[in-house]
Amino acid sequence: MYIPPWPALSPGMFFHSRCAKELPFPLNASNKTYFYVARSGIYHLIRALGCQNGETVLMPDYHSGVEVWAALAAGASVRYYHINRSMEPDLDELRTLCKSNPRVLHLIHYLGWPQPVKEVRELCQRQGIILIEDCALSLLSELDGQPLGTFGDYAVFCLYKTLAVPNGGLLVQNRDVLTALTHMELKPCDAASVAGRSVELMLEWIRGRSELVGKLLSRAKRGAGRTLTLLGVNRLPVGDISPDCRSAGYDVGTLNRGMSPICRTLLEGFDYESIRQKRRHNYLLLQDRLAGRVPLLRKELNAGVCPLFFPFLVRDKRAATRALWERGIAAVEFWNYGHPEAKGEEGSAARFLRDHVLELPIHQDVAPLQVDYMADQLLTLKLHVECA
Repeated sequence: MYIPPWPALSPGMFFHSRCAKELPFPLNASNKTYFYVARSGIYHLIRALGCQNGETVLMPDYHSGVEVWAALAAGASVRYYHINRSMEPDLDELRTLCKSNPRVLHLIHYLGWPQPVKEVRELCQRQGIILIEDCALSLLSELDGQPLGTFGDYAVFCLYKTLAVPNGGLLVQNRDVLTALTHMELKPCDAASVAGRSVELMLEWIRGRSELVGKLLSRAKRGAGRTLTLLGVNRLPVGDISPDCRSAGYDVGTLNRGMSPICRTLLEGFDYESIRQKRRHNYLLLQDRLAGRVPLLRKELNAGVCPLFFPFLVRDKRAATRALWERGIAAVEFWNYGHPEAKGEEGSAARFLRDHVLELPIHQDVAPLQVDYMADQLLTLKLHVECA
């Protein structure tokens, strides 16, 4: 059995008619800009806000690194606030930090769960601080029936983390619409980058139906990629997170690329409500199988949450990932590193999360039988930490 790490792209998706009568937020937002990746939206937003002279952006100490890099590359300075083991900020600490008059507060909604965004919004409004909602991990999630990304002044989304698209970042302006962003002239993304990622997603679809064929084709694809590299054909990656922020995706020169036209076509064909419900169903199935038998990070799947993945706490992330991949479960080591500058600012909770959170797939392509198989392997292998 093979369980892919992300939703796969089937050939038939290119020919689907529009499924949804109306596209969900943020795809139906009035003021939006599509980028190749979400970090581009953060970079251009920080610059458009005039923060390039070192004005302060408050960032959580538990982050991927790309959002901090984008803010620093835009010329801002960054100060960090702490996240606890439940992946939430200490509001008292935030209130204290906001008294130092930062220009922007960057709030990350982790794994689909909303932060206390209403309280944070009230704090920002009282202090005159711009609130950016980072919804890269929480597309299709809501709080009290209101989509995440509509509470702040601005919001950024990463489409390819939740949907089977080869690329796509989206910046939404809810208030104080900036002309510099609405009239941006973005360069088209290169065909090699789009084709490479599209083929990779289609190979996941094949491998989910025939692991042997999928493996053989994946090897051929890697060989072709190495050949293109030797020939000097550069491809722009998506989702790359490196510990030192030194890779092709960390180049300011690549941040002026738009989302590929093929993604716009694909976005018209998804059944978004079905995606939300399948992810919730798979999460609850796995939670039910594991609850009471291993420590879990999240306890309740609140109404409106569209979970990105199932966070499983393991003793040794590298060993656990290797063991699960050997059994066909494409687990991912989630956020092992933040931005190098922030390492000395990390609290113990952020360090705990980096050391122990493993990403397990519960996306829309995972079947209930696969969830059961995954639970059996997790309980048999005994990879979990002893207490959360």
